[in-house]
Amino acid sequence: MFKAIILLQRRADMSRAEFSHWWLGAHAQLALGLPGLRGLCFNLVEGDAAGDVDGVSELWFDSQAAFEAAYATEHGRAVAADSMAHVARRERLFVTEHALRTPAA
Repeated sequence: MFKAIILLQRRADMSRAEFSHWWLGAHAQLALGLPGLRGLCFNLVEGDAAGDVDGVSELWFDSQAAFEAAYATEHGRAVAADSMAHVARRERLFVTEHALRTPAA
């Protein structure tokens, strides 16, 4: 399974509350429609410990090719455009996940 981690910094003119409302609301609903998406987790950064990172998203796809294909679609381009309209910075990290313990359901 392929995993992408995306670090987001909100626009300077957005409060944390405005960023949270947009990201966990309208943007989350848009992102859930990405073709081939296997899993999605949005992590809202609390406090000032992370510096200029306000949100960390985790997206799972079958492969990097599936991730790239999803973002190449009209819907994927809309997801990316929505992000870029609301953030000052977006950094994508492609990782190999090594889960040592997962939360119990």
